[in-house]
Amino acid sequence: MKRACYGVLILAVLVLVGCSSGPRQPLEILNASLKDVPSYSIILDDMREEGNFFKKYFHKYQVLREGPAGGEKQEEGLKTAATDWMEVPKGWYQQNLPFLGMVIFSKKEGKVDQTAMPPGYQYVGNPRYGSWATDSRGNSFWAFYGQYALLSSLLGGRPIYRDHYREYNDYRSRGQTYYGPVTGGTRQYGTGGSVTRQQKPDFFSRRMSQERVRKSSFGQKVNNRIGRTRTGVRGRSGGVGK
Repeated sequence: MKRACYGVLILAVLVLVGCSSGPRQPLEILNASLKDVPSYSIILDDMREEGNFFKKYFHKYQVLREGPAGGEKQEEGLKTAATDWMEVPKGWYQQNLPFLGMVIFSKKEGKVDQTAMPPGYQYVGNPRYGSWATDSRGNSFWAFYGQYALLSSLLGGRPIYRDHYREYNDYRSRGQTYYGPVTGGTRQYGTGGSVTRQQKPDFFSRRMSQERVRKSSFGQKVNNRIGRTRTGVRGRSGGVGK
């Protein structure tokens, strides 16, 4: 019954979006539909732009809701649901451009957190979700329990080592966004992250196509301008010759 209700919540979000006269700040809509849920996270799942002269901006979100601790087995773990494309204001779209694949809003037992973070990091250290383990090299890492394997999947299967978790807390203490560890000069998460490139091929394919269209359009404009200039010069030259 509770699972069905969660699906109804997401459906209500889509109805609200469809009935709106213009793009609204989407977190207002999502949070209104989840107001009775004490703990959940909202992940920026995808982004896209449409149009050339009059652009529209869209987001997709994935919502993770926690099951009750110590409850019935079928209600434990994380429930997940994805929204459809939601038109969003330009300012909100640009503000969140760096955060593809990351948590951009979370609420834990009523406490709100709007600092972007890699998915899963907010659960590290909580014995309900996992425990610290040691790999074959003696490195300490956080191991999620089986019912929370979704979090490992969202992280691209990358472990959260204790040193990385310290970095995460250090960044947050300074009010900065943590994009995961840097490997080979590239961070792992967010729009520029190596893991994100593997997990979101459609987004990067769309972005490359849009870039090709923009370059083609710019080149055509330049050619047209050069053509008009040459025509004008020939016309003036013809007048002098006469």
